[in-house]
Amino acid sequence: MSSTTAISVTGLVLGVAVLVIVLSIMNGFERELRQRVLGVLAHGVLSSGRPFEDWRDVAKQVEQHPEVIGTAPIEEGNALVVANAVVAGIQLAGILPAAELAVSKIPDYVIDGAFTSLEGGQFRMLIGVDLAQRLGVVVGDRVTLVLPDAKMTLAGPQPRMRRFEVGGIFQVGSDADKQQLYIHIEDALKLGRKRGISSIRISVNDLFEAPRVMREIASSLPQEDWFGTSWLRRHGNLYDAIQTQKTTLFLLLLMLVAVAAFNIVSNLILIVNEKKADIAILRTMGASGREILQIFMYQGVLIGAGGILLGIAIGSLVATYITPLYQFIDRSLGLGLMDEYFIHYLPSQILIGDLLLIGLVSLGICFLATLYPAFIAGRTLPAEALRYE
Repeated sequence: MSSTTAISVTGLVLGVAVLVIVLSIMNGFERELRQRVLGVLAHGVLSSGRPFEDWRDVAKQVEQHPEVIGTAPIEEGNALVVANAVVAGIQLAGILPAAELAVSKIPDYVIDGAFTSLEGGQFRMLIGVDLAQRLGVVVGDRVTLVLPDAKMTLAGPQPRMRRFEVGGIFQVGSDADKQQLYIHIEDALKLGRKRGISSIRISVNDLFEAPRVMREIASSLPQEDWFGTSWLRRHGNLYDAIQTQKTTLFLLLLMLVAVAAFNIVSNLILIVNEKKADIAILRTMGASGREILQIFMYQGVLIGAGGILLGIAIGSLVATYITPLYQFIDRSLGLGLMDEYFIHYLPSQILIGDLLLIGLVSLGICFLATLYPAFIAGRTLPAEALRYE
């Protein structure tokens, strides 16, 4: 292999490898959004304009829908937590642990303490690992929970607050680790001085059918003040952004592959110019222009196929180990590059369909790139080629 051919193939290898790595990372973000973020957050939330005590009766009606696989009550709100002179704003979720297992995977992500520590009247909480580190607390420590609504006293309005014990620490690897906090729903109702809950979390079979399912459920209930929201309303912009970026990056990086593939054009043209005498001899020996064209087409496609296979292999290898490699570099240097994203690490997932698509499209580009130099070779006239030999 000549140096020019090696350079052309190297460019193609790098282009294909980068395409494989980028698409694998985008697939990883999509997978983590499905499994982690939506494994903790609700597929849908059914809410009422008034609190109700008979949530189990409502849940039974909801579960009659064929696409609903679980329900659980929830009392949501915003609050502040205070510990060690540090104040942090959080999203508060009052849950019923026994029912929560049907709609959430949060118990799977508890790394210290226990999910079962949430008991009504015990005033314990589950806290994310990032929030725990920010507050400087561990399991067994006590923190102060401050609600935004104030109560009137003789001294004037006072914020509603309560001391809680840290019963467990979870690590999802998303924004939930630094802003989500769970308490028992009985404690949440006591804090808010409410007699009933106002929302029910719903888990469905197909994530992307959640908007339709929520509309059907809300319209099927006898009360008129129900309304449903799906994860697509709350976090759909993340999924749409991932899909848009994946498509855009695929097209942009295909241009990089195309540039690398068309380097093969210049390489084949150089070969045609160098081999004009040999081509002329083959023509005088009876080879047709079509046969000469096919020879150079086969050569260009083989060079391209070799570069594509090598690029896919290198890209797959890097994509397989990029997650632990990124975590090692990030922890060693303390970069925190992913801290502001909804997932705090660099996920990766290799899909066979993507590899096949990359391989076929790249091979098609290489095939088109070989047509012009092969056509020139096929049109070579023996007399013209041998005139100056």
